[in-house]
Amino acid sequence: MQAEIRFKDIKKSYDGKIVMEGFNFAVEKGDFVTIIGSSGCGKTTALKMVNGLIEPDEGEILIKGENIRGMDQTQLRRNIGYAIQGSVLFPHMTVEQNIAYVPNLINKRDRAKTRAAVSKWMGIVGLDGELRERYPSELSGGQQQRVGIARALAASPEILLMDEPFGAVDEITRSQLQTELRRIYEQTKITVLFVTHDIGEALKLGTKVLVMDQGEIQQYAPPEELLSHPATPFAEQIVTCAR
Repeated sequence: MQAEIRFKDIKKSYDGKIVMEGFNFAVEKGDFVTIIGSSGCGKTTALKMVNGLIEPDEGEILIKGENIRGMDQTQLRRNIGYAIQGSVLFPHMTVEQNIAYVPNLINKRDRAKTRAAVSKWMGIVGLDGELRERYPSELSGGQQQRVGIARALAASPEILLMDEPFGAVDEITRSQLQTELRRIYEQTKITVLFVTHDIGEALKLGTKVLVMDQGEIQQYAPPEELLSHPATPFAEQIVTCAR
């Protein structure tokens, strides 16, 4: 079975320091993979390689068997949802304009199609329609993050990348957003890669958890397997934090 995303013999270094080498990893279509590990272990580097924001020094990133290096990079990014901590919305655009940004590029003059996509995703992420004309500065942190998720999903991508998306909100809002995201995943079965520092979040959201340390994979397994049979001392240390 062909993987949706495959990292093949990846090597990456920064300023002469190797972050990862011989990195091989595959994500099947419809998996929700949470990636957890110590700071600087290569989590975000791996994530950003999928949409070409970071290029490996060696090796290949394949999407549906095709090397992304040969793809139009702008088109690649339009077809992959991307949400990061704090949502980073366009401050001069309304909620509707933020969510509609990529659909507008894809649908061009079909405004009705774009507006329908905005309405659909605002409903799915739990945003009241009355917020359409508000600007990011007029929203709460949780609302901003919901807009960021809706914007990442508005073009109906097959892959969603998320880098610590809930790190800037309070615990109650974070728990609500986790529940909403898991519901959205169950509804869409989109393929998700989700970077987090929180093992509880990783176990709650992921169908599989990737544990990394110093650029190496320590374990890649469903949450229940990670909890019951941690494969390495580092994985055991991570799991202990969740008990």
